[in-house]
Amino acid sequence: QVHLVESGGGLVQPGGSLRLSCAASGSIVSIAIMGWYRQALGKQRELVVTITSGGSTNYADSVKGRFTISRDNAKNTVYLQGNSLKPEDTAVYYCYAFVRSSDWPNTYNNYWGQGTQVTVSS
Repeated sequence: QVHLVESGGGLVQPGGSLRLSCAASGSIVSIAIMGWYRQALGKQRELVVTITSGGSTNYADSVKGRFTISRDNAKNTVYLQGNSLKPEDTAVYYCYAFVRSSDWPNTYNNYWGQGTQVTVSS
């Protein structure tokens, strides 16, 4: 089994910053992709940003230039630094990983964290 545990989040003022972390653990063989998605109240879950094991990134247009993803492959951990936050960034942020585990060594599977609330408000 694979587990993703997020930390960070909370209440942030408009224009402020946040830093989220997500650590993957369990029967991990390799992680091809890690990243973050978010879901605002009443809306569908959407991509924020992903990063491959080689460091290639894919940002949503809405966060380009404001959010930065980084990854520590040795620690199976991904970070999200968000700056210049806006009220529309308010959402539950979910960690995501595309993992090959020892339970299923011949395929990659999607795993999700439990989510962490980020609220941008004055």
